[in-house]
Amino acid sequence: MDAKGILILLLAILSFDFIFNKILEYLNIKSMKEELPEEVKGIYDEEKYKKSIAYARVNNKFGLLTSTFSFILSFSLLASGFFGWFDEIVRNYISTEIFVSLTFFGVLFLASDIINIPFQIYDTFVNEEKFGFNKTTPKTFILDKLKGYLLAVILGGLILFVLLKLITLFGPGFWIYFWIVISIFILFMNMFYTSLILPLFNKLTPLEDGELKDEIEQYSKRVKFPLDNIFVIDGSKRSAKSNAFFSGIGKKKKIVLYDTLIENHSKEELVAILAHEVGHFKKKHIISGYVLSVLQTGFTLFIMSLIIFNPTISAALGGSQMAIHLNLLAFGILYSPISNFLGVFMNVLSRKNEFEADAFARDTYGGGFLQEALKKLSVDNLSNLFPHPAYVFFNYSHPPLLKRLGAMMDKG
Repeated sequence: MDAKGILILLLAILSFDFIFNKILEYLNIKSMKEELPEEVKGIYDEEKYKKSIAYARVNNKFGLLTSTFSFILSFSLLASGFFGWFDEIVRNYISTEIFVSLTFFGVLFLASDIINIPFQIYDTFVNEEKFGFNKTTPKTFILDKLKGYLLAVILGGLILFVLLKLITLFGPGFWIYFWIVISIFILFMNMFYTSLILPLFNKLTPLEDGELKDEIEQYSKRVKFPLDNIFVIDGSKRSAKSNAFFSGIGKKKKIVLYDTLIENHSKEELVAILAHEVGHFKKKHIISGYVLSVLQTGFTLFIMSLIIFNPTISAALGGSQMAIHLNLLAFGILYSPISNFLGVFMNVLSRKNEFEADAFARDTYGGGFLQEALKKLSVDNLSNLFPHPAYVFFNYSHPPLLKRLGAMMDKG
């Protein structure tokens, strides 16, 4: 395939992906039921239900605006040969190939983020504020941005440098060595994210002694869950939405509860949520997820090694010479159909794992408490209770609430 054919293929993939996602979003918003259905009257009241519909519609319209803007910009830059032109500009100032690539991606990342800042501000301080979710102050927003840039430079820059260096040293065989590097990095992040990265953005406080802590520790001992520490995260500094998770691989685990979660749920509901997370550990979902992630990464890198040394791809982006960074950019688009397919598979597996974790919580602590917790979470977060099945299939990593409740009822 010549350069023109590759460019047409890139534009076609970009366009198909955009149109396909817009169709799914349209189906999803149309599947919402205007009147409060009988089956959710025990979950939503009339006012909250109408608010959840309004929230979904606002997010849909805003998402349509931002994604359309992003699509038009990406399509235009790609079709015009901008990336090849920008490659030439960078080469006028930098001669070392690796640093040409680092500068190329660094400037594009910064420019892309700056362009999106107005949308992020509007979403945070208008949309989320309108529905009572936003707790972020302008100061927190700015600090988050600066810290994010710092992490991008340190971690993202380092990983990209290693990738480019290995490509330079080993040519097409680079993928094996980088696969090892990135697998170790993923494991490192799984083990130390809560200790090293999260404290840069949030304050983690050990859970105070009391009934909740005692109940959690007793449950953990009963199911032989190796609990290390229980932390409360100040999620309320940014949003009124709630969450909980645990981190770490090995014998010791850290439980992290959002302060908003503790405020809105009873002791029993909180332990039931914890029991669900423990279910993921007991069913070995964490280990299997890591293994699948590593295998998927290896497959992606192997396919990448077959593509990124093709000078015709650089020419398709307007380059006057073969450039690894141009080919990496094109690879991200060319690989997206495969990535989307693998994403669907991972979502199907994730939804299965969620059902299994729910069943574990029900069997070890009581399904009633988890059901009540899930209902509260859905109402507090204004979740869509009637997503379109096609949208769920392609996008949901968790089953819809009514499916989860039904599964727990069917099993006992």
